[in-house]
Amino acid sequence: MDRNILSVEEVARLMQSIDQPARLQILLAIGEGETCVCHLEATFGWRQAYLSQHLMALRKAGLVTDRRAGRFIHYRLSQPALLEIIHQAAAIQGVTLP
Repeated sequence: MDRNILSVEEVARLMQSIDQPARLQILLAIGEGETCVCHLEATFGWRQAYLSQHLMALRKAGLVTDRRAGRFIHYRLSQPALLEIIHQAAAIQGVTLP
């Protein structure tokens, strides 16, 4: 198969992995640092199970990594450049994100 087609498919998979508003909110909340699930629960008021489903999808897509510290799991972006992509997409739509 042509490498260009594979590249397009890879980009499509990336876009599909962040196609839900909750996932975008999570990625923005993590930002350039590291965030505990408990912080995300407090920030959004979402159930832990709901957050875990989205975080698992983001982890499977390779967009976030995690580390355990005692009973807490902390997440960070695998590629901080992802924030720039999200902000550029927002700018195209005429939206400013936090």
